[in-house]
Amino acid sequence: MATAVSANKAELIAIADAVAREKLIDRGIVIEAMEDAIQRAARARYGAENDIRAKLDPQSGDLRLWRVVEVVEEVEDHFKQVSLKDAQKLQKGADLGDFIVDPLPPIEFGRIAAQAAKQVIFQKVRDAERERQYEEFKDRVGEIITGVVKRVEFGHVVVDLGRAEGVIRRDQQIPREVVRVGDRVRSLIMSVRRENRGPQIFLSRAHPDFMKKLFAQEVPEIYDNIIEIKAAARDPGSRAKIGVISHDSSIDPVGACVGMKGSRVQAVVQELQGEKIDIIPWSEDLATFVVNALQPATVSRVVIDEEESRIEVVVPDDQLSLAIGRRGQNVRLASQLTGSAIDIMTEADASEKRQREFVERSQMFQEELDVDETLAQLLVAEGFGALEEVAYVELDELASIEGFDDELASELQSRAAEALERREEASREERRALGVEDALAEMPYLTEAMLVTLGKAGIKTLDDLADLATDELVQKKRPEQRRQRESNRPEDKGGILAEYGLSDEQGNEIIMAARAHWFEDEGEDAVADTSQ
Repeated sequence: MATAVSANKAELIAIADAVAREKLIDRGIVIEAMEDAIQRAARARYGAENDIRAKLDPQSGDLRLWRVVEVVEEVEDHFKQVSLKDAQKLQKGADLGDFIVDPLPPIEFGRIAAQAAKQVIFQKVRDAERERQYEEFKDRVGEIITGVVKRVEFGHVVVDLGRAEGVIRRDQQIPREVVRVGDRVRSLIMSVRRENRGPQIFLSRAHPDFMKKLFAQEVPEIYDNIIEIKAAARDPGSRAKIGVISHDSSIDPVGACVGMKGSRVQAVVQELQGEKIDIIPWSEDLATFVVNALQPATVSRVVIDEEESRIEVVVPDDQLSLAIGRRGQNVRLASQLTGSAIDIMTEADASEKRQREFVERSQMFQEELDVDETLAQLLVAEGFGALEEVAYVELDELASIEGFDDELASELQSRAAEALERREEASREERRALGVEDALAEMPYLTEAMLVTLGKAGIKTLDDLADLATDELVQKKRPEQRRQRESNRPEDKGGILAEYGLSDEQGNEIIMAARAHWFEDEGEDAVADTSQ
């Protein structure tokens, strides 16, 4: 259009309606963008110093243009101020301090002004469209959505979702899956983020939740919450495991997920490019769940270390390779499913380990308690594995061992306490040699052995300790970190005192106790200030 007024009123409204429909945004936003564009063009025509407003009637298409000026006694800015005398001509009854309207004639749009107005409208509409996309998708995280592959860039797949675009990054695709432009794909909405270039919708076909949602679509009992998927682990494109439980005792959760002749699970397998899925009955008893999770391997025995969140599984010799799986896949998925590190060993390995531990503990008792081999072995056979257990157990429990009496039990406890004191003293000397302050020994829960570990890590003063975060001090290694025995990176070793089994609450208490002197120093400074 050559001029703002040459386009008839009906055309302006028709353009606004068409843009609003095409971009699926509010018509009022388009009208507002047009007004803004006209205002900018008018400022370019009459001078940017003017406070110019434009109003486009959304019904009739009538355009009004005016300048806002303030009524003042003495005019300093002729663009935004007007004298009282001149104001009376524009608006009867105008008074000092009032803001009045000075109507302006419609302006002629030149080529440059029209182009600038077009850019303003495009930008406003684009911003509104991005906001609409974000609002539409931000609450749909976790849903499965179907789209058409638009293009593939550097291995990342861009998917047309109809009203927006999503991207399946390379690490969220199923390995070896080939997608072509025009293919329809289903994926999980992982996250929606606001960014300068518009909302970014990240999709995934490799996430365990994608498999969960596919099962919910294929198995009505899952959709109705009769059956629940309690845990899922995937090696995308290769193999997966899910743990299921039924809230209705009359329904078999595994059978319902498999379906008649495997129809339900096969529908999911086909969508996941042939990924083999093990459906496992979930159990609150961790040992039972671990045995199920390691299927198809047979398990002989399970030993759970709750403090370390570690599970030791013993299998028959001929089941070892099956339990571990190709490239460790079976045990890795079982570990992800249970949330614990799983160590698998054969009966022979377990027997050898038990024998080795038996000998080591027996030798330790012989040396520390100054007893003969038979008595030391008897203690180990009765389940004693550490000096603390001997020193602090009830006397009756020691005396009840066959061949023991109260006198022997009391003597063993006394020797165990002396041995612990010797260890403590040796650690104290080592700690002082490392330069660790005595003040750290007054912190709660910290033993001399812990202080030696801190000293070796360079934590030697209260300030050093106070500067630590709780996870840096006591955080346990995650299961996947424990399996990486060869890794020497600091982040793979957990907190400095991870091996001592301190809780987060205890770690927090230690650090707060170390910081206490900071606040005392502040109090002393405040007293010093008031005394001056």
